[in-house]
Amino acid sequence: MPNPSILAFRNGKLVLPNSTVEDAVIIARNGVIEYAGAAKAPLPKDAIVVDARGGFIAPGFVDIHVHGGEGADFMDGTVQAVRTAIRCHAMHGTTTIFPTTTTGTPEQIEAMLQATAIAKAQWTPQHGARIAGVHLYGPFFAPDKVGCHRLDGRRDPTRAEYNRYFNSKIVSVATCAAELPGADAFYKAARKHGCFITCGHSNANWTEMERAFRYGMRHVDHFWCAMSSVVSLRTRCGTPMQASMEQFVLANIEMSTEVIADGCHLSDELLHFAFRMKGASRLCLVTDSSRALDMPPGRYRFGDNRDGEWFLSDGQVGRSIDGNGLASSIAGMDRMVRVMVRATKAPLHDIFRMASLTPAERVGIASECGSLEPGKRADILLLNKKLHPRRVFIGGVEMI
Repeated sequence: MPNPSILAFRNGKLVLPNSTVEDAVIIARNGVIEYAGAAKAPLPKDAIVVDARGGFIAPGFVDIHVHGGEGADFMDGTVQAVRTAIRCHAMHGTTTIFPTTTTGTPEQIEAMLQATAIAKAQWTPQHGARIAGVHLYGPFFAPDKVGCHRLDGRRDPTRAEYNRYFNSKIVSVATCAAELPGADAFYKAARKHGCFITCGHSNANWTEMERAFRYGMRHVDHFWCAMSSVVSLRTRCGTPMQASMEQFVLANIEMSTEVIADGCHLSDELLHFAFRMKGASRLCLVTDSSRALDMPPGRYRFGDNRDGEWFLSDGQVGRSIDGNGLASSIAGMDRMVRVMVRATKAPLHDIFRMASLTPAERVGIASECGSLEPGKRADILLLNKKLHPRRVFIGGVEMI
């Protein structure tokens, strides 16, 4: 009789961190990968055989910057909203997720942290993507770089506020604009709590980025979106013109960043440029997706469903109500992968690395997930030849 705790994936091209393997096999036992490589015979007699049907066998995606999906935003602050969003993203291939805050009141952020902690404690694979931690993104943004977030929900960091969030023990990624008063203390506290530290929604100059780097900041959020430029710094700092976040990230080999590769936020040329400059080990794909993912075009709130900022979905991307700006993505990670393939023509293993192993490495969970290697969780995607997910396994359990 087949043993449901033993799975054998076969008849597909295996995507490894540095290569692809034709006609490959993965054997997983009790939700953990035991073998991944060229086909070998015979397979375990009691294994359940999973046929990849000539497509791809790839690692589950790891999304470190994501706000919601299927009508739910994590900032809605309910367990049901969390479960709706993580299941939605699992159907797009994300198997590990970091629910991400927006700007909002302290009470709204604490409700989000509490709901996510409950959902994490009660999680089973059928709920959707595994919650690895929370990305504390809003509210510590620069007032001139708030983007689609509510302006009245942003503020400068204070110890009393962010220590409450860090003491919840669910925050794993922590963002603060580097130029804000109190940013240095925020970074020190985040490092003390073991967070991956990022700078985002910021108009910081090189000197401010350099200081943030000394305190542990190693990443900037969604490159070219809501971040400083030479032009924006001339408005803020005058002349002589100053180097921005862009120059600091490109010049510093230790810095990583992320792109929203939905085909709407950045041109193919910019996506290709980011890949050429940072490479697959320092560039992450993120969705930054909103509640409008997998929903019909229409009007939605970004953030809490009671008072979040309104935006419009046109079926391809979120846009500000006046139509002059973008407002988050409405795409899953599978689309980010397909767009990066088109934009960069990079090797497929590099594309998948940016959506899985690289973010896992940056946040410190690569020993558990992010690639199909022995000893790691059996978070496995079967995709067709056009890179659309067909089946999703989380810890060896298939999402249905």
